[in-house]
Amino acid sequence: MPVLHSGTDVVRKPEWLKIQLPKTNNFAEVEALLRSKGLNTICSSGKCPNKSECWSHRTATFMILGDICTRNCRFCATKTGHPEEVDSQEAQRVAQSVALMSLRHVVITSVTRDDLEDGGAEHWKRVVEAVAKENPHTTIEVLVPDFDARHDLLDVIVSSKADIVGHNIETVERLTPQIRSRATYKTSLETLRYLSQRGCTVKSGFMVGLSEEEHEIIALMKDLLDAGVSIITIGQYLRPTLAQVEVKRYVTPEEFAHYKEIALQMGFKYVASGPLVRSSYMAHEALRAVGIDLK
Repeated sequence: MPVLHSGTDVVRKPEWLKIQLPKTNNFAEVEALLRSKGLNTICSSGKCPNKSECWSHRTATFMILGDICTRNCRFCATKTGHPEEVDSQEAQRVAQSVALMSLRHVVITSVTRDDLEDGGAEHWKRVVEAVAKENPHTTIEVLVPDFDARHDLLDVIVSSKADIVGHNIETVERLTPQIRSRATYKTSLETLRYLSQRGCTVKSGFMVGLSEEEHEIIALMKDLLDAGVSIITIGQYLRPTLAQVEVKRYVTPEEFAHYKEIALQMGFKYVASGPLVRSSYMAHEALRAVGIDLK
């Protein structure tokens, strides 16, 4: 069972997880732009190891509905507590920022807002539609919460007409109760299945290094495929702070390549699998594989 901070980490980071920080002006420019617009990113909130690389290439994953989540998952560094009121001007600010950054593909995610009657679904729709209107030549990918698998709320997300709709299942079924807060394995699969049934191009991602076994990973991938998922990401769990669960094992690049081969043989259209892979990292690369052209 994964445990919270015990005072020391169980294993030391291997060489392949060391990150070279790019030294470009773009990083500072993107940081300043996001700050000036009062926008949040999962890049910072989630302590993503790829932030420097992505920001240096003038890309970012926008996080809407504030930076405080109503859930308290044990792998995540995003703040948890009582969120502030929904910002009615956020949709336009995100749309303008996408334009200023000249993005051809944008990823939008959010904290989970169980405090809102609709979980923030209508706000999601406003943001996506504003981005699309302001940036007609930008493809849009959304990474949404589970919305408790409520079909009426997922219908709102579908109606926004994002090019790719993602929801991360995060970990294997056995570890879900220990790693995630309120979210269940079954609920995530139902969310993904319904989005697929509604005609969306569906994406999901999960972490390894939390004590899962290979047969559990294969079972998870089969479940995702059966739910209609066509794009998956597999990445190493990295402990963002000492308050989160410990890393049980660092998975080798060779093992990631092995999982990618299995997934492609199963029938997934696109698989990103590697130690530093995250759900939105180089997300545009999956578009061609699922028949979507950059506009």
